[in-house]
Formats: sequence, C-alpha cells, structure tokens
Amino acid sequence: MNTALVIEDVRLTPILVSDPPLLNTQGVHQPYTPRLIVEVVTRGGATGVGETYGDGAYLEPARSLAEALPGRAVTDLNGLFALADEVCDGSHATADDRVDAGGLRGVRNAGKIRLSVVSAFEVACLDALGRAQGLPVHALLGGKVRDSVEYSAYLFYRWAAHPASGERDDWGAALDPAGVVAQARRFADTYGFGSFKLKGGVFEPDREIAAVRALAEAFPGRPLRLDPNGAWSVPTSLYVAEQLKGVLEYLEDPTSGTDNMAAVAVAAATDVPLATNMCVTTLAEIPEAFARDAVRIVLSDHHYWGGLHRTRELAGICRTFGVGLSMHSNTHLGISLAAMTHVAATVPDLAYACDSHYPWQTEDVITERHTFTGGRLTVSDAPGLGVELDRDRLAALHRRWLEDDGTHRERDDAAAMRVADPDWTTPAVPRW
Repeated sequence: MNTALVIEDVRLTPILVSDPPLLNTQGVHQPYTPRLIVEVVTRGGATGVGETYGDGAYLEPARSLAEALPGRAVTDLNGLFALADEVCDGSHATADDRVDAGGLRGVRNAGKIRLSVVSAFEVACLDALGRAQGLPVHALLGGKVRDSVEYSAYLFYRWAAHPASGERDDWGAALDPAGVVAQARRFADTYGFGSFKLKGGVFEPDREIAAVRALAEAFPGRPLRLDPNGAWSVPTSLYVAEQLKGVLEYLEDPTSGTDNMAAVAVAAATDVPLATNMCVTTLAEIPEAFARDAVRIVLSDHHYWGGLHRTRELAGICRTFGVGLSMHSNTHLGISLAAMTHVAATVPDLAYACDSHYPWQTEDVITERHTFTGGRLTVSDAPGLGVELDRDRLAALHRRWLEDDGTHRERDDAAAMRVADPDWTTPAVPRW
C-alpha cells in the first residue's frame, strides 16, 4: 500500500447555511438548513472534501464512519460501503414510511441514510486521491465526455421574507404566474439558463398549470418541467398531464409510489414522460419501476445513491433499459455542485439539463463560487474537485450551528410553515 494515500485523519464540520423562503408541498424552507462537510486527510498531506445532509440522522453514522476510516487507503472506495454497514448503527433511522423533508425524495430508512453518508466520504476520498496524483476527479471516473454540463433554472413559489426573522433578499415574492415568469427571466438573464423547472404541489393544480403555461408563452420552445413531489392523486396527475401535453419536457413525481406512477404512465400513454427522484432512489427500487414502465427518466443524486461511482452504475443501467437520466438537486453548496459536475461530465447519455438549487444559496464554504455561463458549468481540469475550502467561512457557519438552539439543526419545512400558520400540519398525500 502506498502509505502516502493512507487516511491519517477525518474531520467533520456540521454547518447551517442561509436559505430563502422557498415553498413546497410540505411547507417552506427554514431560514437555515443543515449541511455536513467532510474532510479526509492522507499521510502524504492531501486533503479531500465532501458534503452531504447535516441533520442528526446523518451526523451519528458519519461520526462512526469517521472514527473507523483512519488507516485505510483513499483508494479503497468499495470498502466504504462494507465499513459503513459494519460500524453505523441504524437506531437513528426514521420509520420506513416517513417522507424525507430534507430532500422530498420518498421514504427514508437506515440503508438510505448510510448511502447519503458514504457519498460524502467517497467524494472526499476521490478529491484527496485526485490532489495526490494531480488528476481531476472526472479522470478518476474514466474521463469526461463533455467540457461543460448544462443546468436548469429551479423555480419556486416563494415568499418575500421568512415569517420569523423577517429576513429578505432582493428576489421578492413569487406567488402567481407573473411572479414565476419574472423569476425565470432573472435566472435566464443572470445565468443564461435555457430550461426551467417549477417546484409545484404548493397550490391547487389549475394555478400551477397556469404558471407553466405562462412560462411557455414567455419562453417559447424552452424545456419546462413541473415537480409537485407526489402531491397529486392518479386522476389529478392525469388531468395535469392532459392539460400540459406538448408543453412539458417531463412531469416529475406527480403522484407517490411506483404503483401510482405506473398507473399514470400507462394511462397517459407516455405523451408526457414521467421522471422521478422519489420512487427510484436505490438500486433495489429499479427492477419494479422499470419492469412496470413507471418512469421514463431517473433523476440521480450522488448524495443518496452512495456517491459518484454508484451514479455511474445507475447511468449504465438506465442506458441498458432505454431510460433517460438527469440529476436531482438539493440545497447543496459548492462542494456538492463540483462533485455533481464531475460525474455528469463522464456520463455519455445525459439527455436532460441537471437541476441545481445553487443560485438560491448566497453562502458557501469554497473560496470561489461556481459561475453559470449560458446555463452551463465548465468542468474543472484542476486536481481533485477543483475547489478550495474557505476556512474562515466554514468556521463561521459551524459557529452558527453551535449557537443554534436546535431549531434549525433538523430540516423541517412543516415547522417553518407553522411560524406563519400555527395550524399547519404536514399535508397527507395526495393533497389534490
């Protein structure tokens, strides 16, 4: 074993980053959201970084894995999964039937939590290995097939300010079609985005249909997507699909579960392709969904698939079955966006622009923010991920986490909504 590539130390830094009042079917984003930064340090002096969810359910297994990792090689990426299975206790997991408010990505269980934790360690190991060998991460994944990756504008219904703090930015409210179109214009003018995704499930379907039609009128011929996070029944999903036939590039998770998605796909006769980041989130969920033709596009996310190599495995499976592939986004910072861009650069059949919350995030832990040009990010050829930690900023965001009374250490959109509406409860699905 090359002792220079042996892991000497692992550092975990939970942080809270500011988040705007973006609405979804469960509620509204809190003023701050938790993230976890992972640093892997080798005996040769290379330091790699990774990022994942920062809720308590992820922190406990991350600590267990961090304690077990020193002495192992950064090249032993396959061993990460076995090690996580061995050392991570499942007692922190939520019930299997709970919806994960942190990503609105379907059920959450101990296995899925471990994959999300492992993803950050795998990225950190790849970053450290790339730095040690002078290679970009995409080279460690087999080499890039494109020099830039296309991203889509992520549109949200939103308030002008958080109800508790009154904190506001310069975006203002977007609660009707005009507000959504204005938001899209700013994204297009500022970042050059050429496709648009609206987070739905907030208002009754006809209001959201009107917003998508307004986008189609304002941006003729541009790809449009709508994602209500499983808020609709099968009949409502079919109604929306019929109303927006020929308008949507795809309809994302209109209803909950493989059974319902399959019913919609068959009845809609695939005129509006269905995409998912909720009913296909692990390899074990693929056979049923693909056999039943429940989805035509899988939105991968390296955080919950278990890292960049697992994302490439997913891409190969999708290619085999003729299923499209794109990438889902969560409230990520620059480390995760860099990792996402590297793996996206290596996937041949990435036929759809990737999602990204990144333009909504005004805080980061890297020294230079990523810059979208023409709706695309250039793939870095620098060693590793090509990003550097801003340690002062990391310390400040960690200090915010330390000083928090616990209100924001767990992502809870329903709790944030109750500040404005004390009677709010997480809506049962389907809502409509």
